[in-house]
Amino acid sequence: MKRDPDLSRKILFELEASDRWQFVIDTEGEESKEREYHLELLKDEGLLVSVGKYTYRMTSKGHDYLDAIRSDTVWNKTKEGAAKVGGMTLGMMKDLAIAYVKQEAAEKLGVKL
Repeated sequence: MKRDPDLSRKILFELEASDRWQFVIDTEGEESKEREYHLELLKDEGLLVSVGKYTYRMTSKGHDYLDAIRSDTVWNKTKEGAAKVGGMTLGMMKDLAIAYVKQEAAEKLGVKL
């Protein structure tokens, strides 16, 4: 199964939008297998932790990553940058997204970050 950064981003947005601090995945159907796999990948990176069987919560690191990729502009630049170099690890994508956010902030605020 291939890693899909867009699905990982979508899952993080779903977790953030939930009114619960825990996220339980639906384990039925083929699509759920892909979601389950991506939840585990997010867990591997420290963006989520397991709090029970098929139950996760977002970590502070996960919130930070989501804040970095929240803007569609930053997200698209990040994906384009990853494509230019032939792919990136999730950690590298996070670093690139943060660099783009810092660049935008510096331009808008007139300060060097």
